[in-house]
Amino acid sequence: MKPAALQVPDGHEEMRQRVLESFAALFESQTRSRRFASSITELTRDTHDELLQGLRDSIRRIASLDIAPDTRSHIVSGLERAVARCERLDKTLDVLVDERRRQWHKNASDLQHVMLEFNRTSHSLAGTLIEKDLLERQSQVLETIVLSHEKVTQWKAFVQEVLLGFHAFFPFDVFFIAFAEENVLSLYVYYMGSFPDDVRAAARSKLARDMVAHLRLPADVPLDIEEFQVARDANRPVGEIDNIRMITVPVPDIEASNLAGLLGIAYASLEDLTPQESSVIHSILAVMVMVVGSSKALNRTLSELEYYSTHDPLTGLHNRRYFNEILGYEVGRSERHQHEFSILMLDLDDFKDVNDTYGHPCGDRVLQQVADRMKQSMRNGDLATRIGGDEFAIILVETGVEGALTVAEKLRTELRQMTFSGDDGKDFHITTSIGVVTYPGDAHSISDLMAGVDLGLYRAKELGKDGIGTLESVGDRVKASRLTRDYAEKLRASLRDGRVVPYYQRIFDCKTGEPFAYETLARIIETDGRTLSAGAFIETIEKYGLGRDLDRTIIAQALHAARARLDANKPPFRLFINLSAQEIQGRGILGYAEQLCTELDIPPSVIVFEILERDAIGDMTHMRKFLSDLRKKGFLFALDDFGSGYNSFHYLRELSFDYVKIDGAFVKNIVRSRIDRTLVHNLTRLCQELGILTIAEFVESEDILQALRSMGVDYAQGFHLGIPASAMT
Repeated sequence: MKPAALQVPDGHEEMRQRVLESFAALFESQTRSRRFASSITELTRDTHDELLQGLRDSIRRIASLDIAPDTRSHIVSGLERAVARCERLDKTLDVLVDERRRQWHKNASDLQHVMLEFNRTSHSLAGTLIEKDLLERQSQVLETIVLSHEKVTQWKAFVQEVLLGFHAFFPFDVFFIAFAEENVLSLYVYYMGSFPDDVRAAARSKLARDMVAHLRLPADVPLDIEEFQVARDANRPVGEIDNIRMITVPVPDIEASNLAGLLGIAYASLEDLTPQESSVIHSILAVMVMVVGSSKALNRTLSELEYYSTHDPLTGLHNRRYFNEILGYEVGRSERHQHEFSILMLDLDDFKDVNDTYGHPCGDRVLQQVADRMKQSMRNGDLATRIGGDEFAIILVETGVEGALTVAEKLRTELRQMTFSGDDGKDFHITTSIGVVTYPGDAHSISDLMAGVDLGLYRAKELGKDGIGTLESVGDRVKASRLTRDYAEKLRASLRDGRVVPYYQRIFDCKTGEPFAYETLARIIETDGRTLSAGAFIETIEKYGLGRDLDRTIIAQALHAARARLDANKPPFRLFINLSAQEIQGRGILGYAEQLCTELDIPPSVIVFEILERDAIGDMTHMRKFLSDLRKKGFLFALDDFGSGYNSFHYLRELSFDYVKIDGAFVKNIVRSRIDRTLVHNLTRLCQELGILTIAEFVESEDILQALRSMGVDYAQGFHLGIPASAMT
């Protein structure tokens, strides 16, 4: 069936009829085309803009997901190419619209000529023939085609909504969508009514044959057919789906979607469509092709994103995000049912060597084979995940420590016995270290569980690798780890708030008893006003790399205080400033200090940088370069805690120092210990012969000071001589 034909007015005299026919022809060429094209163009632009916005939103969402960078880059690249194609389509549409405007202007001239002739013969023609009903119904259908996230994910139901309006415009019997994807023909058939089973079977068979032929697929291609019945007017008789006519529109190639197919309608009617009706129906189908094709492609992309949001793309195991979700669930379930569960943390020993020796593709194959072996070893309900890199985690539900150790030993043995092949044909093996923790026996919270299993893994590594580490006194070790982390945050906050300040301790000349220099010591002013020594944070500073910020803060304040002392015309002095070990690696601290000295007009020779012996000797190559750069800039150097190292004399031979600060552990006992007194005396004599000045620390009594003088120690500092103060007095 088809809608009733539009009524045309009765004819007039010969001239009127001739002019009317000319006018009607021009009007059809211009007005209808202009209105029609403008409507389609506007709707196409709106729909296209919404599609573009949806693609761009998808790109932004993909960029914020916790998935592997290679997967995220691949998906984003596909969506960006689709955006680029859409943008090129916009430019093409602009060219077409410009061409249409040119044609409209030309037709306007013809229309004016006809209208003048028509005006001379009759004033009775007051209007024009506009197929309003056709255009209004077309607009009603197109208005329903608006994309949204919900409609993209539920695109099959969305098609049914559009078909209801389309069917009211043009009564058809079947609507179908065919996609050739992944060597399968997917056929979606929408019946506009309740057809008998034999009629539907015939329709399926005919459509499948036609689509296989049209899409040039193998005759035996697998079929995936879904059928839907769409509500319709019950008063309309159901026609036979036999010898029906079809209108089809191809699905354009959507880059990176691998979609190819057709979309169309089938209808039973004895009457041919008018050109206007055929054009409108094709235009509606064209818009639906874009919507359906894009929706399916986007839906597939969203499905992949959903999968990879919880899975590791390399191994197919679940990822860290899913592990965390299930771990939280398992803690709650275990609390409710009063049972245990265990976590295994696996780390492949020296896996970097595999990548370095055989290449990353070989390393990826090893990870995949390890993951496959883990899957084979798991019970139903257990969860194997790849946490990242060569680290895996397993949740063993309702499993105590004995069962967990059994599984861990089985996995360790199986992985140890596996043989892997490099690209050069040579075989190799790997070993695995495993940490084990059990809830609630070892820990009662998720954070403690994860900290505990990490400690277990580290313990396995410490014991020589290829082993299993369990926990002893997890609470104390986790508490110590947390305390270090708390210190790190406290120090960061203090640096940020300007609550890290220098204190100054005098260094005296042992011969004259006069002040010779000041040592700067970092102090932290807590929010309640208490003062803490930075020594309490020394482990935190080293572990979290905070030495650079701490050093620069102290240097800047100390040099400004030195400038103020010089401006006050106080006696000359030297300023000893402690540096962290990281600065030896060439982090630019000397350039920073040199710039400050230049800005403040302070001679670099008054600055003595000091580094602990254990830090200075850790990297002799960098230490030599550091000392060379230091002296080029005019600074001096002191080796702190000299004598604490097991090979101190070797360093005196290899490196040149201006000052040596004798380890206070020897100095404070020289009065009571003959051994310490002898050591300090010999160290002093050695430095004197090498031309190195000595400074004794921890001078806590007059007896110690007198003993140091008798040995010939050059300088001394300690609580007996003065405690650190907030200003250089």
